[in-house]
Amino acid sequence: MKKEVMVVIGSGGIGLAIARRSGFGKTILLSDFNQSVLDSTAKEMATAGYEVETQLVDVASRESVKALADKAASLGDVMQVVNTAGLSPNMAPAEKILEVDLYGSAVVFEEFENVISQHGSGLIISSMAGHMTPALPVEVQNALAFTPADELLALECLNSKNVPDSMSAYCIAKTANHLRVQAACLSWGERGARVNSISPGVISTPLAQYELNSEIGDGYRAFIAGSPSKRLASPDEVAVLADYLFGKDASFITGSDILIDGGVIAAMRANKVQLPG
Repeated sequence: MKKEVMVVIGSGGIGLAIARRSGFGKTILLSDFNQSVLDSTAKEMATAGYEVETQLVDVASRESVKALADKAASLGDVMQVVNTAGLSPNMAPAEKILEVDLYGSAVVFEEFENVISQHGSGLIISSMAGHMTPALPVEVQNALAFTPADELLALECLNSKNVPDSMSAYCIAKTANHLRVQAACLSWGERGARVNSISPGVISTPLAQYELNSEIGDGYRAFIAGSPSKRLASPDEVAVLADYLFGKDASFITGSDILIDGGVIAAMRANKVQLPG
């Protein structure tokens, strides 16, 4: 019997939490853009008794993602794939955010569709930012959902006139994640597999702390103060939801996005909080 393989792209706070909760007894293929982060996470998990393999990956490179998918398939049956890779609005210009958070996510869906096993499950960690902007025109939604990944960044709706800054890029990238999940669930379904997304709010990770300490940190603190929960969440809370979506009890859930934000989006729609900028 072949070993079950779980692929975790992005080995930071949320990726580590999901790997720890869902990966015991499987071969976990950890991947990251940052070698030191990857090595540290792999060492921590191996010390705790997990079976871990590692590989550097750049999700903005199809060649790199394909190499990761090929390695995963060589290790056994690819049953779970979770993509947590991404750049926040304060980390990069709009062009780079679209390249990593939008194009990179689409490439992961396309390449891992080729190796996912029957009854397997894919998951992208998106963001509540995908729920923050007004509904896009239907033709734009369809273009973001179904355009082949290598043609995505040439779409008119993603040019600098329509996406003028990093916050706009982040929001439309995360909206596109939700749309790509809906599209991917059709083709993944032909392989007997599912794919979904989770849209977290402000989670207590190094990335969140970077944003909270940035020039737009007050906006994030306003999110927290104006939300019904009035707190950050731990990565483990996201991992609990991910573990459910991977499991048999969620076998009827595919093509869906689940918002886990402590009520921030509800507060935004009630005009209690505003998008930081």
